[in-house]
Amino acid sequence: MRRLWILIFPVLLAACTAEPVWAPDDAVSRAAYRADGPPSITLVTMINNRSKEGAHSAILINASQRVIFDPAGSWWHRNAPERNDLHYGMRPILLDFYIDYHARETYHVVMQRKVVSPEVAERALQLAQGYGAVSKARCGSATSAILRQLPGFEGIRQSWYPGRIMRNFEELPGVETTRYFDDDSDDNGGVLRVQNDPAQ
Repeated sequence: MRRLWILIFPVLLAACTAEPVWAPDDAVSRAAYRADGPPSITLVTMINNRSKEGAHSAILINASQRVIFDPAGSWWHRNAPERNDLHYGMRPILLDFYIDYHARETYHVVMQRKVVSPEVAERALQLAQGYGAVSKARCGSATSAILRQLPGFEGIRQSWYPGRIMRNFEELPGVETTRYFDDDSDDNGGVLRVQNDPAQ
């Protein structure tokens, strides 16, 4: 039994290891995008349509530039350079791509937007930039850890569970909620290939 554990232990460690990604400076600079509208923090939650439970959390930050912190996420786009789970250059088409990738027959996307001061938005950007790569299954922990450090978000409780964070977030004043549904196949690998087609 001990020998078996020795064999399994490295596999478990590998499964818990984050995968650092660091786009070059010129790619990040070229991608920088400032969105219209007021500074805001948007909690993005993927909900399982069968169990109604949260499956993944991310934060869309509209500060001096718009980025999405997608901890341990699987989405990527060649025009949204990534630095340790933080994707830059989130123009409207890339945000649409992100939502389309996640919304499918088995999941829908909930976006909870809260307008904040420029200072709070910038603080969220700084925290996301400094957080580092997130290991699998820790998206909720990373998301809640950033949110609860922001002025006005202190009531967000630390949690591993995206659904719990979403319900906690909806208690904040001034939150606007939008839900996105799609009947695409559950196999979203094809969506990712289409999105990254040079013709897009």
